[in-house]
Amino acid sequence: MINHITLFVSDLAASKKFFANSLQPLGYKIIEEDSAAEEGERWVGLAIHDVQGQRDVWIKERKDTKPSGSLSCLAFTAASKDMVNKFYQAGLEAGGTDNGPPGYRPKYWADYYAAFVLDPDGNNIEVVFDDRAVKN
Repeated sequence: MINHITLFVSDLAASKKFFANSLQPLGYKIIEEDSAAEEGERWVGLAIHDVQGQRDVWIKERKDTKPSGSLSCLAFTAASKDMVNKFYQAGLEAGGTDNGPPGYRPKYWADYYAAFVLDPDGNNIEVVFDDRAVKN
């Protein structure tokens, strides 16, 4: 089981806007942040529930970070196709780049409904809904 993920970003303000807005349809919100530039590193913690010490996604700004798009994919689970659609739209409106509009991806399996948006550093962020759960 994964406890959390940390992404280093080159522009905290841009990434904060992207993640806060694009993950909002899934119930994520900013729970904690340190905007004081301490040794060139600032951070934001996002989660669905405010439980101290449990932040699912951390974004940390580092002065030496260059956009690389080296993350193959960070995927989040959605409870509906509507959540996938809202993530995609919110991600684009928050400065993300289209990397695959909402739709079924039969190359994974027939009921795999997903959307892909590149974050401001070029990382592939995906939200997926498994339609099998509804059909069965």
